[in-house]
Amino acid sequence: MDVTVFSTKPYDRRFLDAANAQGQHSLHYLEARLDADTAALAFGSTAVCVFVNDCVDRAVLTQLHACGIRTVALRCAGYNQVDLAAAEALGMAVVRVPAYSPHAVAEFTVALMLALDRNIPRAWARVRENNFALDGLIGRNLNGRTVGVVGTGRIGALVARTLRAGFGCEVLARDVVHDPALEAIGVRYVPIDTLLTTSEIVSLHCPLTPATHHLVNAAVIAAARPGLLLVNTSRGALVDTRALIAGLKSHKLSGVALDVYEQEADLFFEDLSNEIIQDDDFQRLLTFPNVLVTGHQAFLTEEALTAIAETTLASLDDAQAGRPLQHQLRAETALSPS
Repeated sequence: MDVTVFSTKPYDRRFLDAANAQGQHSLHYLEARLDADTAALAFGSTAVCVFVNDCVDRAVLTQLHACGIRTVALRCAGYNQVDLAAAEALGMAVVRVPAYSPHAVAEFTVALMLALDRNIPRAWARVRENNFALDGLIGRNLNGRTVGVVGTGRIGALVARTLRAGFGCEVLARDVVHDPALEAIGVRYVPIDTLLTTSEIVSLHCPLTPATHHLVNAAVIAAARPGLLLVNTSRGALVDTRALIAGLKSHKLSGVALDVYEQEADLFFEDLSNEIIQDDDFQRLLTFPNVLVTGHQAFLTEEALTAIAETTLASLDDAQAGRPLQHQLRAETALSPS
């Protein structure tokens, strides 16, 4: 199968080529992001492979269909960037990687939590300048703290289990489906309002849907427990950035750790070190000493990249052979609750 792979980096090529070692597919790598201006680059292929910040809306899908594309393979778990109804109407199959390595994201989430709570980035910066003073670096134990986990799918469940069993936290959870294994170790499912107003730390692990867009907003922050620490490794638009900034300025939030950002498509995965960033909200976030931002790297482990490549290639194998697609997304998926 001829496949045009958008938004590729050297590590994408390395792992996709390894998964395609038998040469069963012809992979055409492009650094360009998929959007209305670049869709025509897929002409001659029968499938495209895209990532989190590629645009796969109705207009782009229509262009891809006209170019001969019949399969869209997402090398990610999230699918908020895809118009599934439009794809279905055009007769195009959309597949994803539902669980590449939940441990990768879960471990990174806890690492962000600890780094922020224990002032590790600030301490590292001081030592680089031969400043070994400890004033201003006092942190807090995780043990005994109340942590809210929003979404207990594969990743959220691992975070909840680690915090509960590993650190001895009081863990509150919110999901429409309760995990009996988590309840057995003392994780308590509560309404979202209770979670947000009771937790000292909140970690987000739910998909981005119309219902979860700006889940954390001005009203939520106003009602939150004073000194809330927020961690988001899921989707950027779960959080209203301007409300976040206001919460930091008012000291309602004691800290924020983000691996995702709602306007990240224009920033992340690129070297912009010689550029002037035009996003004032993002630049404002970076001025706070109690904000830690990473560039959507929670997934970036060898194990996860291997699983992403192998699952993506397996879906393309099935599409080429006309077999049922195990990880196909359908229009009703976008309407399913988180």
